[in-house]
Formats: sequence, structure tokens, C-alpha cells
Amino acid sequence: MDSPLMKLLHLDSSIQGDASASRHLSAAVVDRLQALHPALDIAYRDLAADPLPHIVPAGFATPEAAALLDQFLAADILVIGAPMYNFGLPSQLKAWFDHILVAGKTFRYTEAGAEGLAGGKRAIVALSRGGFYSEGHPGAAFEHAQSHIGGMLGFIGIQPEFVVAEGVAFGPEQRAAAIAAAEAHIATLEPVALRTAA
Repeated sequence: MDSPLMKLLHLDSSIQGDASASRHLSAAVVDRLQALHPALDIAYRDLAADPLPHIVPAGFATPEAAALLDQFLAADILVIGAPMYNFGLPSQLKAWFDHILVAGKTFRYTEAGAEGLAGGKRAIVALSRGGFYSEGHPGAAFEHAQSHIGGMLGFIGIQPEFVVAEGVAFGPEQRAAAIAAAEAHIATLEPVALRTAA
């Protein structure tokens, strides 16, 4: 039985509005998880429409930054809509990560190296790419969105799942096929295991 306290944090970062493939897919992920867990408490932030300030000295430890971190730490599930821009992730999404990767809160350094402190969450990233950058394609060496997002989440103890639609700029037929394949992936997503109390 689902806990009414199971929380999902949904982020979008595309500037393309309703034309965005990543927004479409992140919404489909949330719909799938809500069907599996009707009691979900969902919080949403549009990082393109409501961007966070980039990190400057005055931006540390502000009430807004603390509230943002608390919201992330309270979430059981993280769903991110992320387009690939110029081989990387949008700066709006990077700014969010800069507020979340905080020493002593989401990671710490030990004698054995860095240790993530935000484990136990499930993260699903809906990633869209205009071209072809997956393994085996000539552009694979220029893929720095999935690798960057995966690296940052992994650093704080979260192993994300990726739902990828690529080649969406290669005409309507390829776009439709890529989105359909991603939707088929989303339809197979399993229920979320609740975090156990420490």
C-alpha cells in the first residue's frame, strides 16, 4: 500500500514549450508513476520559465537555496525533463544542480573519497537529442548531457534511469519514431520501492 507521503519532484528545463520532446516525455513518466502510485504528492518546477540564479557567493545559504535543497531531499522520486543543448545540458538545469550538490548535505569527502548522501531516491531522466549521439554513432564523443547528469546524480548517491529520444530534429517521421520508442520504454517502468526509515 502506498504511503500518502511518497513525494515526486518533477523538473523541466526545455525552452521549447509545448513543442518540447523532453517535456512531453517527462510528463509521460509522471503520468506512468502516478498511475502506479495514485497517492503521489507531486511538486513541479519549470526551470526555463522560473529559472534559478546562477551560483555566486551571495547565492549560498539563502532561504530560497535552503528551501530548494529541502524539497529535493524530501523527494522519493525525481523526474527530470532534459533536452541536449550544444552537446550538454541546459544552463537552467545546471544551475539547479549547483544548488543541490552541496558538501555536507548531498555528498561528503572521506578518507576513502567522495561519498553520496542522497541515495535511496529513484531518478528518471527524460532526455531528448536532436541528433544521434548514442554509442555506435559518430557523434557519441560529443554527448555530454546524459553523461553529465548521470555523473552528478551518481556523485550524490543516485543511479538514474534514462529514457532517451534521439534524432528528433531529423524530420517528422524520425521524431515520431523516437518519441514512440521512448513512450514504449516509459510504459514498462516498474513501481517505485519506498525508502525505508534509517
